[in-house]
Amino acid sequence: MDHGNDAAFVEFERVQKSYDGETLVVKDLNLSMPKGEFLTMLGPSGSGKTTCLMMLAGFETATHGDIRLAGKPINNIPPHKRGIGMVFQNYALFPHMSVAENLSFPLEVRKMGKSEREAKIKRALDMVQMGAFGGRRPSQLSGGQQQRVALARALVFEPELVLMDEPLGALDKQLRETLQFEITRLAHNLGITVVYVTHDQTEALTMSDRVAVFEAGKIQQLAPPSELYEKPMNSFVAQFIGENNTLEGKVTQIDGATCTVQLDSGDIIDAMPVNVSHVGERTKVSIRPERVEFNKSRLREGAHTLKAEVLEFIYMGDIFRTRLRVAGTDDFVIKTRNAPDQVRLSPGDQIEIGWLAEDCRALDA
Repeated sequence: MDHGNDAAFVEFERVQKSYDGETLVVKDLNLSMPKGEFLTMLGPSGSGKTTCLMMLAGFETATHGDIRLAGKPINNIPPHKRGIGMVFQNYALFPHMSVAENLSFPLEVRKMGKSEREAKIKRALDMVQMGAFGGRRPSQLSGGQQQRVALARALVFEPELVLMDEPLGALDKQLRETLQFEITRLAHNLGITVVYVTHDQTEALTMSDRVAVFEAGKIQQLAPPSELYEKPMNSFVAQFIGENNTLEGKVTQIDGATCTVQLDSGDIIDAMPVNVSHVGERTKVSIRPERVEFNKSRLREGAHTLKAEVLEFIYMGDIFRTRLRVAGTDDFVIKTRNAPDQVRLSPGDQIEIGWLAEDCRALDA
């Protein structure tokens, strides 16, 4: 998706945030989102993602820079006047009110008449499959049901922008997956713009149009999920998203679209020079586990091969996960599909593994 020409709906321009005047929690952040996009801010604790969300919501103020919504600066607009829907991990429902009263609250604040309120409440509860629960109190609902109500409350006044902070963090795996799918579908059907914060990479990859990977107050990479996974720009992103093999060495030659790396073990391999610029530079080479092959018949023309020793061969149902000793490292992993022609390995087996240079990225050391 190229968003260059679209009018930006949400914009951060050179935004910084510091709580003590010294340490920057968010550093020089630039980000622009078109209307209708589902963008996830992903990163470890303390990386600055929640602070960005809170500045957009109006619960925090930027120390420097501008945040704009539909072209207008919102730095001085109080949270309740920004017209933004919000869903948090702890639901934040009013315990003394029924489900319907909880949903009515944001509509009353907006001075909406009774019959219009009732129609909107019914519509929002139906959207999250909670139509029959209007009379219940939050304490009579399960965690998943409470989160559905919190979602309905965020959508009931039909905001154009909805912010979600780890909304599924407290739920079990199966329920999380169901709700991930439902939230994405709802957002697309309603055409709303969503900024979603999580530290769960699978959640980010499955739900988002684009993902901003945060670390140390900066966006390390902003891209669609497939690009983040297939083409990480630096070592942090490669390690943070999905499982990844890393081999260390130094660049001995750079030749346009490929470079040659001499691994610390002495082995020599070719890779794409993504984040290296000169000969002699230290590098970490990244290769995804599913890009490595050890079935001779499946090795493609021009593949690199290295000798390896099998340390573990684990059956995981749909895939096999093999851990190998390769080029001096003991945690090199290969994932192979459970196919009829798949060779079964045993610890101690000496094998040859191979991959293509284009699947191998030379990143920063």
